[in-house]
Amino acid sequence: MKLLVADKFEPHAVEELKHLGLEVVYDPELSAETLPTKVAGVGILVVRNTAVTAAAIDAGVHLHLIVRAGPSTAGIDVPAASARGIYVAACPGKNAIAVAELAMALISSLDRRLPDAVAQLRTGRWERTELSRAEGLFGKSIGLAGFGAIAREVATRAKAFGLNVVAQSRSLSPQRAAEFGVAHAKNLEELASRSQIFSVHLPLTPSTRGVIDKTVLDALPEGAIFINTARAEVVDQAALAEAIEKRGLRVGLDVFPDEPAQGSAAFESPLFQLDGTVYGTPHVGAATRQAEHAIANEVVRIVRSFVRTGDVPNCVNVMHTSPARYQMVVRSLDKVGVLANVLGVLKRHGLNVEELSSTIFDGAIAACTKIRVTGRPGEACVQEIKAFSEVLHVDVVALPNMA
Repeated sequence: MKLLVADKFEPHAVEELKHLGLEVVYDPELSAETLPTKVAGVGILVVRNTAVTAAAIDAGVHLHLIVRAGPSTAGIDVPAASARGIYVAACPGKNAIAVAELAMALISSLDRRLPDAVAQLRTGRWERTELSRAEGLFGKSIGLAGFGAIAREVATRAKAFGLNVVAQSRSLSPQRAAEFGVAHAKNLEELASRSQIFSVHLPLTPSTRGVIDKTVLDALPEGAIFINTARAEVVDQAALAEAIEKRGLRVGLDVFPDEPAQGSAAFESPLFQLDGTVYGTPHVGAATRQAEHAIANEVVRIVRSFVRTGDVPNCVNVMHTSPARYQMVVRSLDKVGVLANVLGVLKRHGLNVEELSSTIFDGAIAACTKIRVTGRPGEACVQEIKAFSEVLHVDVVALPNMA
């Protein structure tokens, strides 16, 4: 099978992929526009920043699996892949420590004004009096908006600083929060009101776009520290600018609206022109050698699992709630054509097979096949299957509705 790596990728991981018996093609200069011309005959596609469009998926008639070397499947047309029966996987959580480390670095920098101290020393100024007024972090409360892998890593590090951790997420219950050793807030406004430090860890979805709005920002104490290493779009930028100027928010950002696509480019943000303390980094939260190594290893693990077992770890486009409502359990002799005969009967009776698995018993004499179908097999259907001499027994079991 041919595997195409269409982005820059760790050399050691490329070699490990080759050791799986795959024909590995490494072409890191591909783009969304040129990718469709290179996927002919490719069974597995690995990308990082290169977008995988519907055109590329349509051109990849041999594609079985697309893996993004990143925490999400951003840039991949997942619905188009699903329509073609192509697995899509990502590497969630593998850059969580890197982003958490940057979040804590921004918090410390804002408290101790480290960039200002460095800048003044480089210009030959010794401003010890001015820079000796940091409040310190110990005993303060940090609010985590969202509680995924990155936020949990921030929580671990925040506790080591002596911070009290409060978290809010739609999927986080008070009981679950207690299990992680953090306090629970019922909504973002409550979280902000309890936080001298507020750190954003929300994914960008239709429901989270602009969710950190004026109401949330106004609930923060005067002079609070505000950190965003997630997505710029989840924050109302006008409300943030107002909070910096009118309420003295100290802000540390790794993400900005309208970021340049290039690795090196001119950039301006109106936030840096405000009369306030705003520090920033150019979206480098996940960019550590450790994170890149961990993500590369996860890509290899996903591909290895698929090649050796057919299973796809971290797959995002396989239904977790099957439309099947009944399961047929067919015990039969392990002979050629038995399963084909059973499936032929189901077809004649208009029953669509959603899932199928078979178990072969010791001696390879008998087999048990579980067939999940959307409708209830009628008595005529069951009797037709039982009539085959190789069939030992048939049961029909109603499945619980998990929708």
